[in-house]
Amino acid sequence: MSSAPEALVLDLVEWVAKEPRPYTEVLDTWRTSCPRLTVWEDAVERGLVERTAAGASGILVVATPLGRELLSARGRAQTAARR
Repeated sequence: MSSAPEALVLDLVEWVAKEPRPYTEVLDTWRTSCPRLTVWEDAVERGLVERTAAGASGILVVATPLGRELLSARGRAQTAARR
């Protein structure tokens, strides 16, 4: 069972779905040391976001098809094209 509030997980997936984000930016923004607030970890564990190689620019985090489906089911915006 997810320990992070569902709304925060959806916020993360929505943020990444708008445009792929550098892995370091995602961790700086979403990782926390609070054991009860595991937004990043829950999103990865649930298969809603994933890390992908981006050549010289490093690693990017993108929303997975499952993450995009969840956003659609919850009426969340997806404005960027899939990359």
